[in-house]
Amino acid sequence: MLCLGESLNVMSKKIGGAFKARDPKPIQEEALFQKEKGMDYIDINLGPAKKDGIELMPWVIQTVQEVVDDIPLVLDTSNIDAIEAGLKVYKPTEKAPLINSIMCRTERYEKMIPLAAEYNADFIALMWGPDGLPRDENERAALCVELLYAANEAGIENERIWVDGIVTPVNIQQQQCVSLLEFQKMIQDIAPGAKSTCGLSNISNGPPVHLRPILNSTYMVMLERYGMYSVISDPLDDKLTDIAKGKRQDIVDVVLATMDGNAPDISSLSKELVDYVKTVDVILGRTLYSDSWLEL
Repeated sequence: MLCLGESLNVMSKKIGGAFKARDPKPIQEEALFQKEKGMDYIDINLGPAKKDGIELMPWVIQTVQEVVDDIPLVLDTSNIDAIEAGLKVYKPTEKAPLINSIMCRTERYEKMIPLAAEYNADFIALMWGPDGLPRDENERAALCVELLYAANEAGIENERIWVDGIVTPVNIQQQQCVSLLEFQKMIQDIAPGAKSTCGLSNISNGPPVHLRPILNSTYMVMLERYGMYSVISDPLDDKLTDIAKGKRQDIVDVVLATMDGNAPDISSLSKELVDYVKTVDVILGRTLYSDSWLEL
């Protein structure tokens, strides 16, 4: 599974300050760190960037590509003009740049799909529609068909589209976590050849910090079972990266068996693997969420 490093982000005090001050050093250090950690893409997240996005995005891209020019970048901002400004200066990489993201709203995709077509960029198709978050996998599917049809009409083939069904926090929207798994199963039927991705850490947005890694890594394995192609992830989480790169088959085996209702005897497992069994049951709604689920 591909990992899109999420930590070159305006929400970080260090990185956000560097963006504002146009200080290249922290930005380049972070880009080199993500390369060292095996990230397949580097996500440049400027947030809304309403005031200076048109100038900031190209500056950050050029700053990163001065030291890391062999890893494709993700252009992540809601400012459409900033996206275009960044694409104009993007130094070609083996894989195309990735626009994050295009919502399934006509006022957004009618402007942004032509950008992806003109600059030969891939894009993340975000299943956020006119009414916001879809209620279930069927609404996600309907939005997916609409958005991919518009892209296909503009000459963008499915293989350049990364579908994001939207991850939600398990502590407040347990059923939505299951709905996304169901939608992930459907993608190749409704959009053959399309890729997929997600903001993985959203599932743990709200639970205590020490519980976030187990939620993130468990859900990643569950999504990958149904074809998830990539995740936007934390480069600091070495275990998650190891799982994504196929280095922890023991964890994958336990998660998949538990999904099927065939979890190994708890007494035969290490504490680490027992935690994965318990976490699968929480995500699937077999156990009611509480911050103490690993202690029960």
